[in-house]
Amino acid sequence: MILAFSVAPNGGDSNSDGSVSEAVAQAVAVVRDSGLPHRTSSMFTEIEGEWDEVFDVVKRATEAVMPFGSRVSLVMKADIRPGFTGELDGKLERLERAIEGGVPEARARGRHS
Repeated sequence: MILAFSVAPNGGDSNSDGSVSEAVAQAVAVVRDSGLPHRTSSMFTEIEGEWDEVFDVVKRATEAVMPFGSRVSLVMKADIRPGFTGELDGKLERLERAIEGGVPEARARGRHS
């Protein structure tokens, strides 16, 4: 499974500019320490692994943010595809190949994403 999540504190002291980077850094440290494949972007962190191990990391990352506010906001989106591994990179590689090769008009016609 690949799970994209975003966790941030609410209701606490924040920097004058509203930044939550220190809290998010604590969450990302938990993800990095997990040893699971992951990628962090400006809005989400993606993590890949088995259901239980991924959700354990998300729980610990959320707990790491809790001291920074009176509540925590957690957003998640998952791609659950049993039997597949390496999809964190695999999905992007297939996308890049499709972009480079172009999408044949006949295949794309009539499909809505």
